[in-house]
Amino acid sequence: MFQYDVEYDVVVVGAGIAGVAAAVQAARSGVKTALIEKSTLTGGLATSGLVWVYLPLCDGKGKQVTFGLAEELLQESLKYGPGQVPDWKNGKGRYSCIFSPASFIVALDEILEKNGVDTWFDTLVCDTETDGSKVTAVITENEDGRGRIRAKCVIDASGSCKVARHAGIPVHDDFNFLSIWAIQYNPEITWENTESAPCIQMYLDGVPWNPETAPEGTLFRGLNAKMVSEFTFKSRRLLRKYYSLAQHEHPEKFSRKNLFPITVPAMPQFRKIFSIDAARVLNTGENNFHFDDSIGIAADWRKPGPVWEIPYRSLYPANGMGGFLAAGRCSGAAGDAWEITRVIPTAALTGQACGLAAALCVKNNVNPPELSVSLLQKELGKLNIPLHLEDVGLVCDKKENA
Repeated sequence: MFQYDVEYDVVVVGAGIAGVAAAVQAARSGVKTALIEKSTLTGGLATSGLVWVYLPLCDGKGKQVTFGLAEELLQESLKYGPGQVPDWKNGKGRYSCIFSPASFIVALDEILEKNGVDTWFDTLVCDTETDGSKVTAVITENEDGRGRIRAKCVIDASGSCKVARHAGIPVHDDFNFLSIWAIQYNPEITWENTESAPCIQMYLDGVPWNPETAPEGTLFRGLNAKMVSEFTFKSRRLLRKYYSLAQHEHPEKFSRKNLFPITVPAMPQFRKIFSIDAARVLNTGENNFHFDDSIGIAADWRKPGPVWEIPYRSLYPANGMGGFLAAGRCSGAAGDAWEITRVIPTAALTGQACGLAAALCVKNNVNPPELSVSLLQKELGKLNIPLHLEDVGLVCDKKENA
């Protein structure tokens, strides 16, 4: 027997950036929306995970390519805390920023409340229900016990394809390399600009990221319960080593009183866990492609130039399961393309597209694969979201299957 049994039009699982964007857009589109989060913090890897860099919305050559909630949330990340956007239009950096994770959480809470999203904190998704062809509900546990939350459309923004895996939707995995980001006290560092913050990034010293040559015990693929504990303990050992060495080798400069961690991540900092086997999996080398069903454009954060159109088909599964969409790093991507879809701006972009698509599916009584792409793109256009490279004055290299 369930302790609670409720129904919404759209249920979003995971309150990371993708989930917040999906829930906000669904609510703005006029459907009853719930957001389910296993912790009590919004922002996911960006905030409780302390990955405090809002990566670029521009191509590095003066062209903004990502708009909508991705841009709105970048501004929100600075609303209650330090940091600033550089003069990117004049070639001084890119349209990006660093932010205080706690400040961003406060802002994300506010935008959810303002848009009337019914948020369920401290609620863990532990199963799903389907009718064989459609996801119809998620089964959750919280302080009230176990319950059912039904939906006409479920958006998986969990970061680990939790809904997809419970529903039997095939997924892909990839490698994660041992690392830790944390926030520290260091009197020599401030939040003055995008080049400086009281933060620390720790990786294995002198070890290049290469799955074929990485030392034993430093690569993690997929996800299981013990892996989370192992990754967490090993990453914190890196932190202990850093502070121990700093205080031992430079006692005249550092001590436990003036160099120490303020907070460590409240979730494992895996970047790529699972992504769905989508109707169209975006893959390596498909930057600057034209996709007829594109729902927006994402920049390559690693270098100026390449940009990626994101096909709508990457947001729903190839196996035809209805009532389901995937946002952020759960969406269909592999290889080099997953490096693009997993980061904050693209998570916000795909989250917003999922939220809008889910609302349209509810209103038109269709499943995501059946939704008219032209209708979705028309509604995205009303939100001033460019869909194709030519919309922002860029030239595509080739069309899909051309």
